Amino acid sequence: MKLSGGVEWALHCCVVLTAATEPVPAARLALLHDVSPSYLAKQMQALSRAGLVKSVQGKTGGYVLTRAATAITVLDVVQAVDGADPAFVCTEIRQRGPFGTPPQDCTKPCPIARAMSAADAAWRASLQTVSIADLVGSVETDSGPEALPRIGTWLNGASTPRD
Repeated sequence: MKLSGGVEWALHCCVVLTAATEPVPAARLALLHDVSPSYLAKQMQALSRAGLVKSVQGKTGGYVLTRAATAITVLDVVQAVDGADPAFVCTEIRQRGPFGTPPQDCTKPCPIARAMSAADAAWRASLQTVSIADLVGSVETDSGPEALPRIGTWLNGASTPRD
C-alpha cells in the first residue's frame, strides 16, 4: 500500500493546528512546512470536505480543526486525502486464460483477495486507533513540550521561527 504525500502534509497540519489559538491561513501552513501553497491548499480543501477542518473567512481567516484532536483519527485524515477505497482491488484474474475458473464457480473471493482484504482491514483498524491527540503527545515527547506552543505562536503571527 502506498499513500500519497498529501496524507503526510495533512497529518502535520492537523497536529500543528492543535497549537494555534486562531485560524491559520493555508499559506502560513505551507510556509511552516516549506511546501507549495497551492499543493497544501488542496490537502486542506480535502480535510474541509471531510469535515475535519473548517475554513474561517475574513481578515483573520484560515483553518481550524472542527473537533477535538482526540476525535480525529489518522484514518480519518487518510480517507479525507486519499479516499476510502481499498488498497487492493481484485480483478478476478482467476477467471482469465486457458485455465480460467468459470464465473459461476467463483462464489467467494479467492485466497489472494481474502489475504489482501484482511491486510487492508488490519492497517485501517490500526490507523483508527491513533488520534491527532496521540500524535501531538508523541511530538511533545520527541521534541519537547515547548515545540508545539512555539509553532502555535508562530502560526498566529506573533514571532519568527528563530525566536
